[in-house]
Amino acid sequence: MQYSEGTIGRIFVLKLETGERLPDAVVDFALEHAVRSAMVIFVGGAGATSRLVVGPEENRGDDIIPIIHRLGGIQEVLAAGTLFPDENGHPELHMHAATGREGTATVGCARAGVDVWLTGEVILLEICGTGGFRKKDPKTGIQILQFSDAMPK
Repeated sequence: MQYSEGTIGRIFVLKLETGERLPDAVVDFALEHAVRSAMVIFVGGAGATSRLVVGPEENRGDDIIPIIHRLGGIQEVLAAGTLFPDENGHPELHMHAATGREGTATVGCARAGVDVWLTGEVILLEICGTGGFRKKDPKTGIQILQFSDAMPK
């Protein structure tokens, strides 16, 4: 285990509307407001065109091929994630979502695109001082959280 201690900075509440998309809306907001690191919570509706990454095709550490699942109907969503900059300082949101409708549920990573239906509420808690950043793992190609005394500029 690795860890770093930080403090909570600003707290933002966002109201997303139909057609806005996760993770894009959160990343764009972070860029506009100079948020480098944050905890992100989302509650709202997902449109029928939303997609989640629901696992790798194989249980291997290399050549990870994601399984993309299209929701295919309006669904309720609850999601949580973290925002940290990549090695170039660009914010990267890692968010997992649970969606459901009429007793069926899907859980996966929101990176494939969750389209807001009607409304979406985001709570963004800025995290200060951890030195956290995402670095691309050469073996898997996935941006993995790292800690450093010197954050990438």
